[in-house]
Amino acid sequence: MSDLSVPPLSLATQSADPEAFARDFGASFQRFGFAIIADHGIDAALIDRAWTATKAFFALPLEEKMKYRAGKGGQRGYIPFGIEIAKGATENDLKEFWHIGRDLPVGHAFADHMPPNIWPAHPDDFRAIFTELYAEFDKVGARLLSAIALYLGLDKDWFVDPVRDGNSVLRLLHYPPVSPDAPGVRAGAHEDINLITLLLGAEEGGLQLLTREGEWIAVAPPQGALVVNVGDMLQRLTNHVLPSTTHRVVNPPPERRGVARYSMPFFLHLASDFEISTLPGCVTADNPDRYPQVITANGYLEQRLREIGLL
Repeated sequence: MSDLSVPPLSLATQSADPEAFARDFGASFQRFGFAIIADHGIDAALIDRAWTATKAFFALPLEEKMKYRAGKGGQRGYIPFGIEIAKGATENDLKEFWHIGRDLPVGHAFADHMPPNIWPAHPDDFRAIFTELYAEFDKVGARLLSAIALYLGLDKDWFVDPVRDGNSVLRLLHYPPVSPDAPGVRAGAHEDINLITLLLGAEEGGLQLLTREGEWIAVAPPQGALVVNVGDMLQRLTNHVLPSTTHRVVNPPPERRGVARYSMPFFLHLASDFEISTLPGCVTADNPDRYPQVITANGYLEQRLREIGLL
């Protein structure tokens, strides 16, 4: 493993100098496809309550959890252990998870493919905690998208309309303890489908990214920081100026294999009807348009969900 590492950035600096923050954030995305964001402003007490509720839910008997089994596309509710598989992989991932999505008003145009949330009876504060946390992720995501817009030479509010009522999903992940001789990965090498991903819980070792030079390096954030990465939709929109980076979760060293791993990625999505068309500023003679064909965000999402076994 290399000593190369993703540098932490403070979101608290954005207000004083948005251009400087955008430059550093965009540079980290362009170099690694990843950034580490400290001082993100999500209340630490809320995050603590969310971890407690996550662990309490996954500790329930399987019979109880299966009452909330996710339906079409796995968009809401519970997805049992060993269902999801990375695109192109031969072994399913060693994880179970829960999905929370956006609540839409009755009669909304996206209601046919963005179903209502499913909420478990236990723990009893689950719904309140994750409704609040989802809203906080939305706010931080908007600030980061503003920085990306500036980095790309766009108006700072360029992403406001493209993500309005977007199909963003908060995933609660549980990787159970593994045996000392378990296979080497908890989650196979993959790229994310969405626009950007905001991740809490990467402090427990295992998350690695694949550098441009073909080397796996650990992603090791300070306690409580967010790990943020480019998704394939942003890669497509920017014609690979901001690249979506392959990453995986490997098993920890033998002495940590008896410890469960929990994480909370927030997959920030575009609005379903947004047409992903290459940004003109990202097309040059040296970087011709890779994606002359336009596709809607929902069309792209469904295409990819089929590839990973959720649709």
